[in-house]
Amino acid sequence: MSDENTQPTDDGVDVSPDRSFDNVDLDDVVFEEEDDDQGLFDDLLSGEPIFENKEVLRPSYTPHELPHRKDQINNMATILVAALRGETPSNILIYGKTGTGKTASAKFVSKELESTSQKYDVPCNVEYINCEVTDTQYRVLAQLANKFIENNQEFVDNRVEELEILREEAAADPGRLLDTEFESLDAIDARVKELEDDREEMESVPMTGWPTDRVYNTFFEAVDYEERVVVIMLDEIDKLVEKSGDDTLYNLSRMNSELENSRVSIIGISNDLKFTDFLDPRVKSSLGEEEIVFPPYDANQLRDILQHRAEVAFKADALSDDVIPLCAAFAAQEHGDARRALDLLRTAGELAERDQAEGVNETHVRKAQEKIELDRVVEVVRTLPTQSKLVLFSIISLEKNGVHNINTGEVYNIYKRLCEEIDADVLTQRRVTDLISELDMLGIVNAVVVSKGRYGRTKEISLSVPIDETEAVLMSDSRLGDIENVQPFVQARFDN
Repeated sequence: MSDENTQPTDDGVDVSPDRSFDNVDLDDVVFEEEDDDQGLFDDLLSGEPIFENKEVLRPSYTPHELPHRKDQINNMATILVAALRGETPSNILIYGKTGTGKTASAKFVSKELESTSQKYDVPCNVEYINCEVTDTQYRVLAQLANKFIENNQEFVDNRVEELEILREEAAADPGRLLDTEFESLDAIDARVKELEDDREEMESVPMTGWPTDRVYNTFFEAVDYEERVVVIMLDEIDKLVEKSGDDTLYNLSRMNSELENSRVSIIGISNDLKFTDFLDPRVKSSLGEEEIVFPPYDANQLRDILQHRAEVAFKADALSDDVIPLCAAFAAQEHGDARRALDLLRTAGELAERDQAEGVNETHVRKAQEKIELDRVVEVVRTLPTQSKLVLFSIISLEKNGVHNINTGEVYNIYKRLCEEIDADVLTQRRVTDLISELDMLGIVNAVVVSKGRYGRTKEISLSVPIDETEAVLMSDSRLGDIENVQPFVQARFDN
């Protein structure tokens, strides 16, 4: 039963007057809904892109040309050309500060070496290991073994396919075997069977679980399976030595005396010029046969590098004239670090895109400098040992309470209270002074030794990083527990 305001439809469904569509333009409804349907990224995509190819500004990119590294590249090529003659190249140690082009240059030469070896049909492999990530003997050997096992499997598969084609052709025309190493179809079958048996025995090395000797033997057999020259590039080699000693380098450096088919050469890349001081004399003498030093870039060289990359990375006219010189100047202050310069230019471009600006200008570079510096501080503070964090928090507490020219004694008093609060061991004041010096070296604090006359000398300490952001990173560390409970104590000390 329906009431008086209800109107029946043709199919018997009742529709009340206020739901009627008689006076509504459906096209207008659809248009309005589509107009309001803006996705999360629509506004961000509406602006004109500034980048043409952002990847060329990343550290992982290997350019086709490396400005101001011609001498070092030619030096490496002169040493490694022996591999193209089937001889064993001398081992090379490459030194230089971060961002001086060591890895990029070594990878550039390696690519040229492999492409030239294919051109002249000379078997040569270059394998790259980042020892900051792969930092134990087991992992290095396992990663290398698996790379060569994979290469050997591919070699066997290709060879078996070639032999099967040869067998088919020889079955139709026995004369096909005249210019080959095989005298009959049975000889081909025997060789195929031998290769297939080898293929079945090629077992990959798990990343844990095997004895190290077994991993080394597997790697040794994989390298020596076919005739070739192998160049092993160990980036951040000092990290490997620091974590695992020099056993890996010892094993690799003595391989050539035992190999029958292959030859191995090592390229070690390090930021630490003194790391070889800790090596066994036998390893040191064999590893450091050739040394190449990469000096820092100056501001003009950095400008050339940035200009070279920017031509590919950015749209035409995307950069104002002062962007590249300013990026180069900032990076030159950081010991000529090209990686820092590229990061700065890329970050400035990203900030400009977020602002939907038409191009990158000086303001974006300065904002990028602040952002990168803050990111660096966050990462350094986050990875500090707990005791160093306690010392840093003590300095922050003093500064927040208006103490200027903070001395070591004041830091130590707050530090002891913090240790008691979170049940941590209390170090001696001398050790805390050493930790302050380490924070100074990291650029987190500025510690200056001042004379107090007959009262001796002390350190006057001040923060070199943003106080609130640094405190937030410290407070995010669960190991510091209830460190905030000491704040009332610190405040009361200064109120009194």
